[in-house]
Amino acid sequence: MDTNAFEEAVKKSKTLTERPSNDVLLKLYALYKQVTEGNVKGERPGGFDFKGAAKYDAWAEQKGKNKEDAANEYINLVNSLS
Repeated sequence: MDTNAFEEAVKKSKTLTERPSNDVLLKLYALYKQVTEGNVKGERPGGFDFKGAAKYDAWAEQKGKNKEDAANEYINLVNSLS
């Protein structure tokens, strides 16, 4: 995995001129978590924690994806937004 390219993409994601859609933000979050922490852990938030549940679900969709593939997908997604 090209750690420098991933770190640059993370920095770039914080300076986007337009706010991406919620779906894209969730995808960025999920890919970032998959790269930095691996597969989703813990229990899915319930009740009225809609944001927490959406983030958990997005991350869970990445389950099994290796760090390199997740990092490359993250980098490509950030580059497509800028």
